[in-house]
Amino acid sequence: MHVLIADDQAWLRSAMRLLLEQEPDLEVVGEAYDTRSLLQAAKALSPDLILVDWELPGLNPRAAEPKFIRALCADDAHVQIIVLSGYSEAAQVALAAGADAFVSKGEPPEYLLYAVQRAQARLVALQQSDIIS
Repeated sequence: MHVLIADDQAWLRSAMRLLLEQEPDLEVVGEAYDTRSLLQAAKALSPDLILVDWELPGLNPRAAEPKFIRALCADDAHVQIIVLSGYSEAAQVALAAGADAFVSKGEPPEYLLYAVQRAQARLVALQQSDIIS
């Protein structure tokens, strides 16, 4: 599974990269630091999973327009989106906007790994259903 990490904090991107690189079948293919670089990287790298900070510069979390999530999935409808935030109230907004999962930045790293594993399982199921169809 190819993963794209989007967060404006370089140290946090590095920490997520180190955490995810310990998982089999996961490869971090890129990083983004704002919405513009995220949209460009999503198009160029074709990730299977995008981890996106809901407070990413350029993103208006109050509006949480579903078109932003749709833009991330424009080239592949099977892309899984996990939203990260330090604000628990962002969960409802992000999920309503179309994110596949939400993980609080205040939770232990195992919560992120669990969400990534669930996204990976959903992706495999979607790919298998495409083969059968």
